[in-house]
Amino acid sequence: MLPDGKLEVENAVRAVLRDVLGLSEARAAAFREGTPLFGALPELDSLAVAGVLTELEDRLGILIEDDEVDGEMLETFGALTEFAAAKALK
Repeated sequence: MLPDGKLEVENAVRAVLRDVLGLSEARAAAFREGTPLFGALPELDSLAVAGVLTELEDRLGILIEDDEVDGEMLETFGALTEFAAAKALK
């Protein structure tokens, strides 16, 4: 059971990855908590990371500070979703 708002955040993260990285809907829908992202998706290079973070800020109405961005938050779909949820649902 996902906490209130968590499903919406997960759907937003999935949509951002799909839109910014140009992934098919089916590919993005297959992402699970442990799905590796940075270093595993060739589409997610350092330039694309900036686009993903900017789009997450816009869609979720959050502000991501530079010092909050690290490899761990981008390691898996679950880590990125948890990070976004912590910012959006506080």
